[in-house]
Formats: sequence, structure tokens, C-alpha cells
Amino acid sequence: MAVVTYKCPNCDGGLVFEPGSQKFTCDYCGSSFTEEEVRALDPARQSAQAAGEAREAPDRDRSGQQQEAEPQAMLYSCPSCGAQVVTDDTTAATFCYFCHNPVVLEARLQGEFAPDQVIPFAVDREKAVQSFLDWVGKKKFVPRAFFSQDQIEKLTGVYFPYWMADLDVRGSLNTTGTKVRVWRAGNYEYTETSRFQLVRDGSFRFPELTRNALNSKYNRQLVDGVLPFRTGELRDFQMSFLSGFQAEQRNMERGDVEQDVCEEARDYTRKLLQDTAAGYTLVDTSSLQAEVSASDWRYVLLPVWVLTYKGTGGKTYYYAMNGQTGKVAGRVPVSNAKLAALFASVWAGVSALMMLAGAMVW
Repeated sequence: MAVVTYKCPNCDGGLVFEPGSQKFTCDYCGSSFTEEEVRALDPARQSAQAAGEAREAPDRDRSGQQQEAEPQAMLYSCPSCGAQVVTDDTTAATFCYFCHNPVVLEARLQGEFAPDQVIPFAVDREKAVQSFLDWVGKKKFVPRAFFSQDQIEKLTGVYFPYWMADLDVRGSLNTTGTKVRVWRAGNYEYTETSRFQLVRDGSFRFPELTRNALNSKYNRQLVDGVLPFRTGELRDFQMSFLSGFQAEQRNMERGDVEQDVCEEARDYTRKLLQDTAAGYTLVDTSSLQAEVSASDWRYVLLPVWVLTYKGTGGKTYYYAMNGQTGKVAGRVPVSNAKLAALFASVWAGVSALMMLAGAMVW
């Protein structure tokens, strides 16, 4: 089965996307290229065969002219935990970043699974590693295995899939607002009740409402803590952005998240309309209406540096870093040995004080 690689035109080495420079670099000769230069490279130089298979014949249109080959991503499946990882052949997909077991080739990412947009990595691996060490350094009683060199080498740049929607919502409020005023004059208490006709109507636009496109709780734990992303930096998807990174394939379709996203937009609309009716003692909101009038959906990939660790009892701990903004989140294991050592040192100090106090009494 054919795979995609991006070759340096100077030395034929593999090109990798470099977050810091936002260019594609060659580790062999040091050359660097812009996205436009990579896309302009001879397509014949950009395809290679997996496992020594013969080169596939190019597609031709009805006139017999050769068509430019479309890059195809590849889908790997972990035989241990079932996690799916998408990558091109420049990435060493040698382990699953959830369970660290080897992964095997299953199929290509294509057709309906091709992303519409992507936010490229802006934080490189060196910065991601240093950020991880700084973060761990602020935690107490973390076992050394969690930040050992072998563990650090498993820090992986992963593109996670999301559904993103731009929604237009039409809202209206036609009701009565009541104001009650109470005052005293002499021995009498007066109450004045005023009722007002309230009419509110308007259109609202909610851009880039986002939902994780993975139904695994581990995936959600990894990425929810590093939100949000700067969605203004979304770019049209190009396979070349995957060079040197991995990517998760979605397992939730638009229909799985659409109702939840639309209801969120309707809730926002109802709240905004209700806020315009402030200053009343009572507002009947039974006539408050909000309906989605238009929607535009996109399938996007967002960058995250991830690291997971299997603790005692099979419990999974993780570290995640937003590959665009640098925001970090995670959950660390606790070393029972370090806790025992702390308890022993404290107890030794207390015992010494007690013995000294006893000696002074005698």
C-alpha cells in the first residue's frame, strides 16, 4: 500500500514540519522550505512505497492525462487498547501514546475523513519537553519513572479531531415584565404594580463552537484541559502538516454532536435575550424562543503534545500541552515510597523531641 513522504529536493531526505519557523526542514542537509515551496515540489518525488511494494500506477482522467496524486494519510490501530492513530510515513508510529504498545497499519485516511482545516503546531518538541520538566518540578511526591528519560522520549505531538460549527440563531421574546414598588406613608403601606409589554427579537451568530470528535474518556481528559485554541489561525488542511507528528482519527460523526452544539447556541441566545429584560421584578419567559436558522460545519485537527503513564493498578496518568498556545494540564501519580520517606523523617524528628523532653524531665 502506497504512503506519502515529503522529500527534500536537495538531498532526498525526509522533510518535517518545524513549529518554530512554520517551515519544513531537512535534518540531513539543513534545508528549509515554505508550505508553498513544498506544495510546488514535483509530486513524483513525494510518493513512496510501504514495505518495499511496487509503485502504484497514477490515476488518469478521461483524456488520458496523468492526474496529480492526492496525499493519503494512513491509519494505524493499536492491537492492545484499540486507539487509532493517523500519520504519514515520516512519523515513527512505533508505539501507542495511550498504552505504549506497538501499532500496526490498518487503512488510509481519505474521503469523508479528510479534515477541512488544521492549526499547525507552534510549539516545538524542545519547548514542550522543557515545559513538561518545569511542570513536574512544581509537583511533590512524583515517582521518578514519570519523568525519566525513557518516558520523556514518549512525549508525542498529536493532532486531535474536532467538529467546529458556525451557527446563526434567531431569537424572540414577547412577554410581560412586572415591576413592584412598595412604600409607607404614615400608618399605611402602599404597593404599586406596573406591567409592561416586552418585545425582543434578533439574530445571533455563534462562530467556531467546538466539540471533541472522540468518544474515549481518555482522549477527552488529554485535550479538554488545554482548551481554548486561537481559531483565527486555522489553515486549510495539507497532509504535509502531519510530517513528524501523529494524528487521531475521529470516531464521532457530526450527528453525534450536532444536537448538543445547537442546544448550547440556543441557550446562549435565550440568556442574551433575557439579560435585555433586566430591571423587572418578574419576567415571564415562557414565550422565549430560539431556533438555529443556519449552520456551517467543519472537521478540524488541533495540535496537542501528550504524554501518558501507566501507574500501579493500571491507572493512567497524563500530561497534555496545547501545541499552539503552550497551556498545560495533567494528572500526576504519587510515589508511595516518597510519602513513606517523608513520614519516616517526620516521625524520627518527633520521636527525638519526645526523647529529649523525657530526658529533661528526669
